[in-house]
Amino acid sequence: MLISLLSTLLIIPVLMGLGKIVEHFFGSLFPGIAGKALSGILGLGIIWTLLAFFIPLNIYVEIVPILSGLFYFFKEKLYHEFYKFSTKDNFLIVIISLIILFCGSYYPYILDHYGYYVSTIKWLTEYGLVKGISNLDLTLGQMSAWHIIQAGFSNFSDPFLRINAVLLIVYTLYIVEKKSWIHLCFLPVMFLFLQSPSPDLPVIVFSLIILNEILSGNKKASLLLGFSVFVFTIKPTMIWLPILSFLYSVFMIKSNFRSLTLGTVILFLFFIKNLWTFGYPVFPIPIGDFGLSWKPNPEILKTSSHFAIQKTYDLQYTYEEIQSFSRLDYIKNWLSLDGIKSKINILFIISLSGFIIFSFIKKNKIISLICISLIIKSILILLFSAQYRFFIDVFFIILFILLFNSFDKKKAITAFSVASLLIISFLSFPEFIVKHLPSYKMASYMGLFEKKQLIKPAVYENVAFDSFELGNLKFNVSRNYPYNFSTPLPAITPNYIIEDANADIFPQLIDPQNIGKGLIWKKMTKHREKHIENIINTIIDHDKQNKMQRLDYLKKKP
Repeated sequence: MLISLLSTLLIIPVLMGLGKIVEHFFGSLFPGIAGKALSGILGLGIIWTLLAFFIPLNIYVEIVPILSGLFYFFKEKLYHEFYKFSTKDNFLIVIISLIILFCGSYYPYILDHYGYYVSTIKWLTEYGLVKGISNLDLTLGQMSAWHIIQAGFSNFSDPFLRINAVLLIVYTLYIVEKKSWIHLCFLPVMFLFLQSPSPDLPVIVFSLIILNEILSGNKKASLLLGFSVFVFTIKPTMIWLPILSFLYSVFMIKSNFRSLTLGTVILFLFFIKNLWTFGYPVFPIPIGDFGLSWKPNPEILKTSSHFAIQKTYDLQYTYEEIQSFSRLDYIKNWLSLDGIKSKINILFIISLSGFIIFSFIKKNKIISLICISLIIKSILILLFSAQYRFFIDVFFIILFILLFNSFDKKKAITAFSVASLLIISFLSFPEFIVKHLPSYKMASYMGLFEKKQLIKPAVYENVAFDSFELGNLKFNVSRNYPYNFSTPLPAITPNYIIEDANADIFPQLIDPQNIGKGLIWKKMTKHREKHIENIINTIIDHDKQNKMQRLDYLKKKP
């Protein structure tokens, strides 16, 4: 917690200084500490993405913006911005910030933290953006803009990967600066995303800020669209936000085509980044084939697509069973899943339907545009993979619109206090959740509070690993653990090795002397088929939990 506080006291002034530089070129979306910090995040996201094509985001890349940001912070006397708060506001900011840092000190428990957040950040800091990295592990092809920012700050400023806590403190400053107290009601829910560099938190924070600016009549179309597209590059399921900003610019502000420039540049960079790492413009959809030699194998993409469909039904049905569903079964089974996820799905349908009715009754142009944007996003999600985590932001947006003018400062602080107490209890006593809400599976991965968290955030120890070689690729696999968060690069998860073996392929280096040159996939030879079978047998011997995977692999072999 103490180390996170020191990181925050460094990173926020750096972001403000860099934001001041960015504002010289693009202007300011809104004045104040939060406005400059968010501009700094946008600028760093663009610059570090460009640099990652050519060099790793190591400590040398981190030091330059830190020094530049601090220089401008003091040169422009930006610290004067902090003097504008009243004593009561300062007290509120300090209390909320301490709660944020405390919640952010717990052990990471989101499985994606170990599945690809940490691995992505390690690749970025050691190699940068690697061409065809998705051939090694498909999920690495995402390379979210948020993980690029976290990678840039991970060498020195934020080694425990708690950038989300810094962002939430910036969001707190925005709330107090704008006196928009309704936002306080949403803060406690976001405490659940502080332990990892989860992209879910920044996209919710950015979307609520942009939504607030639109409802408040902000007319800076170029920056609204630019920030909205940036949110899309963090998590493409947020497609509704750039759609909303575009519709707002066209129908409400009546802006010209020049306002599209910043957003178009960011979107183009996003497509290029995805083509480089994944082989297609938008991860993980294989649409827009440019015939790149490093694109993933079709069988691997098919397996991923099938798994995404299974995830829609919380893995409670096989892909073959889902394919046999009638149109009515698709809906009925999705709404009647075992556990809490069916309740979330039902609530989603009810909430969206209610919001559509609300927008018709209100007959407000902005609310109508928001409704249209959410409908488009919801249709796309339902068509591709209707997992609850892909539409969780819809709940935030609908509640925000409905409650926009309902909370004064006193009510908001009361709601925040009660909700914060509940969330902290939730984080502190996961056994209670496991016992009384067994369908919330992530509770079983939560670590208990430890006193050492008051000094530094809790992290798990490194996992043992084995090393193998196949063709020109030397790689590592964690031992008796399904993920590679601590395994030296290049690392492959046991699951992807088996998927590659079933597809009769395996990743290989483009340049055997330089992994940074990228990876492609190649068909197996008879010799390598025997070799990979030996590798799988070794992995299974070290990890008894993967016996079923081994059986699945052997069943598919002729």
